[in-house]
Amino acid sequence: MERDKIVFFRNFFFCAFIIGLIFALFYFGVTLLFWKTGASMTTHLFKIDEKEFGRLVLLFFIELRVVLVFFFLVPALALHWMARKG
Repeated sequence: MERDKIVFFRNFFFCAFIIGLIFALFYFGVTLLFWKTGASMTTHLFKIDEKEFGRLVLLFFIELRVVLVFFFLVPALALHWMARKG
C-alpha cells in the first residue's frame, strides 16, 4: 500500500476514534445527569425495573468500548505502525 494511503487511513481511523470518544463521554454525562428521569421513564414504558435498566446501560457502554477500541483504534494503530515502518 502506498504511504499516502496508509497515512490517510490512519488519520481517518484516529479521528473517528477521537470523535467516538467524545460522543461516549457525552453519553456518559447525559446518562449520569438524567439517570432518575431515564430510569423512571423506562420503568413506566417498558415495564423493567431499575436493576435491569442499569444492566442495559452497562451493556451499551461495554459495546461502545468494543466498537471504539477494536473497530477504530486498533486499525489506526496498525496503520500508524505501517506508516512509520515504510
